[in-house]
Amino acid sequence: MNMIAIPPQRSLIPEGAPFSPEQRAWLDGFFGAVLAAQGGMAVADLPASDSPGSAQPAGPTLADNDEAPWHDPSMGLEERLALAKDRPLAPRLMAAMAQQDCGQCGYNCADYANALFLRKEERLTLCAPGGKETARMLKALAQEIGQDAIASPASAAARAENIQAEVGEPPAAGLPGRSRDNPVAARFLSRRRLNGEKSAKTTWHVEFDLSDSGLDYVAGDSFGVIPRNQAGLADQIIALLGARPEALIDGKSLRDRLIEDVSLGTPPDPLFQLLSYLSTGDLRRKARALANGEDPDGDAATLDVLAVLYKFQGIRPGAEAFLETLDPLQPRLYSISSSHKANPGRISLTVDTVRYRIGARDRLGVASTFLGERIAEGEELKVYVQKAHGFRLPEKGDTPVIMVGPGTGVAPFRAFLQERKAEGASGRNWLFFGHQHRDHDFFYEEEFAAMRESGLLTRLSLAWSRDAEGKFYVQDRMREVGADLWRWLAEGAHFYVCGDAKRMARDVERALVDIVAQWGARSTEEAASFVNALKKAGRYQADVY
Repeated sequence: MNMIAIPPQRSLIPEGAPFSPEQRAWLDGFFGAVLAAQGGMAVADLPASDSPGSAQPAGPTLADNDEAPWHDPSMGLEERLALAKDRPLAPRLMAAMAQQDCGQCGYNCADYANALFLRKEERLTLCAPGGKETARMLKALAQEIGQDAIASPASAAARAENIQAEVGEPPAAGLPGRSRDNPVAARFLSRRRLNGEKSAKTTWHVEFDLSDSGLDYVAGDSFGVIPRNQAGLADQIIALLGARPEALIDGKSLRDRLIEDVSLGTPPDPLFQLLSYLSTGDLRRKARALANGEDPDGDAATLDVLAVLYKFQGIRPGAEAFLETLDPLQPRLYSISSSHKANPGRISLTVDTVRYRIGARDRLGVASTFLGERIAEGEELKVYVQKAHGFRLPEKGDTPVIMVGPGTGVAPFRAFLQERKAEGASGRNWLFFGHQHRDHDFFYEEEFAAMRESGLLTRLSLAWSRDAEGKFYVQDRMREVGADLWRWLAEGAHFYVCGDAKRMARDVERALVDIVAQWGARSTEEAASFVNALKKAGRYQADVY
């Protein structure tokens, strides 16, 4: 774990400032670590003051993504926390995150942990991939925030203001359309289905008009969409509450609040706490157990907000109290599947519709069905561009690239290819794509064929998992062409993977290690070190979810 604990070499506090030596020492150490964590100047880089101070004790230890042993999205929460159990608080907060660096929280995992630790961020529920599991752990760990700080003359609120003044917000935080907290309006243009009617999935290519939004983007960035809940779902909840849909709550109708403002998916613990206050006997016992993370009936994993109201049918909380227990409706992030240089003023996404059945009810993905079925052409929605955390094409256009993106994981690589064409980049491009059936699930087949014909796409390696008797995936195709893949890497190629974090990305990395070991004449340990070195050099980049 590469943790930041920087001993100041010069005093950050002017000699004439009204602080005691002990207060000066604390402030020097604290702000020195904060500046380093935010990517600013180390203390040694700061201009010398008129009166240099003496060496000071180190500031707080912050989390760092680079070498955290738990920074692996395929690990479970318990395993991550076990690896971090003897670390300071900020790294332990990081270990509770989902480790995807997806940007959905507005940070990467380490920066979110540090923002919580430094009290720049109060919200504990922003890690959408971590879900309730992460939120509960962050709530528990947050009780320790401030306990290990050296006593200072400033209150917690004043300390947060001082950090704000010294460090400032990230450059994009206040710009319209550059963060989840400051979205802008864009117009939905169109959708077209990418797979055939016989496919087991429904996947859409969707496009938006950015011409009036002031937004641009770089290939590799993600697009944040503020979705709306299904109106029918909101109406069912209102019926079970016995409330009036037009009832005004904070200046907005109950129905609109349920559609636009709150999450109706995984039920938060405060909802169960509210129901426990309003119930008696066995229902109260169950509600309390669910609020504590227990599963008295073995159905907790299947519950959404509507299912909870059915489970506790007959208990009717007041609409305002009910709304206060729900989490805010979170934006959804999608990998951008177009290049702004090739398509100025437009942006496209590749979206799998999420739809499944539990009992007698169909469950629908909020954003995926909103984009794939419910939003009308020409309608406006709130959006923002999330800058990529280390997922970019090489700076040199002649660098070869290898891209592995099965299913909707192909999205950023379509953008990469469009970008390289627009820039006139001469580097070779190799794409691995896979899905279930070639006849039904070959996304952008005609486009990729044209890219092959023009020479833009040097190689296209395909894997269809359900077309033969045995399942065959992109990592299997990689092994088949391992000698050539190793040759590309030896010639300086950058390697990219996009898609499922829990299985596919892990299996692809394992295949790459095997290829390096076999064709690079290395032991497995040496091959793993080689792949880790690619990551540190920015030659192995992942966009996983």
